Amino acid sequence: MHVLIIGAVALGPKAACRLKRLVPDARVTMIDQGFRISYGGCGIPYYVSGDVSSADELQVTSFHMLRDPKFFQDAKGVDVLSRTRAERIDRSAKIVQASDLNTGQALQLGYDKLVLATGSRPRRLDLPGEDLPGVFAVSNLEDAEGIRSRIEAGKVGKAVVIGAGFIGLEMAEALTDIWGVETTVVEIANQILPGFIGADLAQMARSHMQEKGVSFRLSAKVLGFAGEERVNRVLLEGEELEADLVIVSAGVIPNSELAMAAGLEVSSKGTIIVNTRMQTSDPDIYAGGNCVQVPNLVTGQPGYYPLGSLANRQGRVIGTNLAGGDAEFPGAVGGFAVRLFEISVAGAGLSLETAKHCGLDAIGVHVVQFDRAHFFPEKELMHLELVVEKTGRVLGVQGLCAGGDGLVGRVGAVAALLSRHPHVSEIGNLEYPYSPPFSSAMDIVNVAGNAAENILAGYSKTLTVSEFATLWEGSRHDFHVLDCRGLANAQPFLEKYPDVWHHIPQDELRARLDEVPRDKRLILFCNAGGRSYEAQITLEQAGITGTRNLQGGLAALRKYGMDI
Repeated sequence: MHVLIIGAVALGPKAACRLKRLVPDARVTMIDQGFRISYGGCGIPYYVSGDVSSADELQVTSFHMLRDPKFFQDAKGVDVLSRTRAERIDRSAKIVQASDLNTGQALQLGYDKLVLATGSRPRRLDLPGEDLPGVFAVSNLEDAEGIRSRIEAGKVGKAVVIGAGFIGLEMAEALTDIWGVETTVVEIANQILPGFIGADLAQMARSHMQEKGVSFRLSAKVLGFAGEERVNRVLLEGEELEADLVIVSAGVIPNSELAMAAGLEVSSKGTIIVNTRMQTSDPDIYAGGNCVQVPNLVTGQPGYYPLGSLANRQGRVIGTNLAGGDAEFPGAVGGFAVRLFEISVAGAGLSLETAKHCGLDAIGVHVVQFDRAHFFPEKELMHLELVVEKTGRVLGVQGLCAGGDGLVGRVGAVAALLSRHPHVSEIGNLEYPYSPPFSSAMDIVNVAGNAAENILAGYSKTLTVSEFATLWEGSRHDFHVLDCRGLANAQPFLEKYPDVWHHIPQDELRARLDEVPRDKRLILFCNAGGRSYEAQITLEQAGITGTRNLQGGLAALRKYGMDI
């Protein structure tokens, strides 16, 4: 059996090596139009930043062997043709017509089974000046080397990043943190990480990045790029940004042209359609990675997840099936994590905006708690948001924290349940490993599930941080804030805002109900939302209704960037 694999970055090598382990006598050939193969593309921002010292480090194994064609031949028994481009697939003859990009020689490569690991390419903006030197789209190590060499040569003082997705934000951090480049991120949406996290968490992450020196232009449209021999300006509607370097990170497009030309089934969005065994509409041709669509396990609808982690898992499934197995890849919930200076953001499933776009009647529940036991000396405040359907079904989870490992652990725990449509009560009772140096006895994951249950049951009536910000920026004549903390915490606010700020500690509220202002809407306030929820229960029992508890309290406001 001869298996031919088109693409040798992530999925291709994984499928090839899995097959060779199961069927050592199989003949496997990988071709790739690039010079470098089998590298960690997700590490490119960290190579640009200098965290990864050389490009070769992204191409070596954990035992420091360079994954080049010789390595695959000697260590894996896999033939590799780099700088070789597949031009056409003849399915009836089972031949791939290819060309050697170094010599121009035409090649005909036969196969018994074919794997398409063609990946994706950066989305072009098709704007004037996009091809000017100095405008990069980070799609491979060669681009990354070009960016870093220009920075190291001292030729970059100002940079503009187009797109506030994962790669765009990681590149902005890389340019600002290590190299001190004055960096501006331009995003057409009204928040960063659009579609992945809610507006409040997005504002918190943006506020943190602004504190570190990154500027943002949101809801901004790029009109083009200008310069003589090199780019020096980015043209926006109503503004020009100076730039010695531009990085375009506006998403990716699946490389499905080969599949389409061969008559394989391709979606209207250009993704190759595969079954759970990763077979295309031709059972002798498999596909995976950034060129395919797989089911979204939350919605059941087709999803597109150009992530190296999924490509590797799909590659293993393909390798198993090429060896005669019956492995399946059921789909994905879209788990992600990104580091932004001192904080990390992670999530899985649907954001509130995405859930509503899908026609789901959903709410967002924001909780704040220490990532470890409150009495443990080393701890960080973690923000966690559950997206929950009104039926109680959990649709997604997103969070933000300085302790990235702990955050990813919490998100991962919920992500593992999303495919079976858990109820909020399952999250409230989730058995998360407990020890004071690692978590709380009632972990923040449990607290988020319980808070969602309370809101859905009508026990808790809440106000989001952004809703509070809108009220606060108004006239402040139509509401009161009742601070439920101790006097020492509340005193500065009482002195600064005597007309709107009131104070009754939660533990004294039952005895001081006659002091509660009742002529306007009442917003309950504490450090993280716990004591103010207790106060809300007490007020409800006393017949004082219509109050709203600020989700996340002062901790959320501060992270949001509100200086009150």
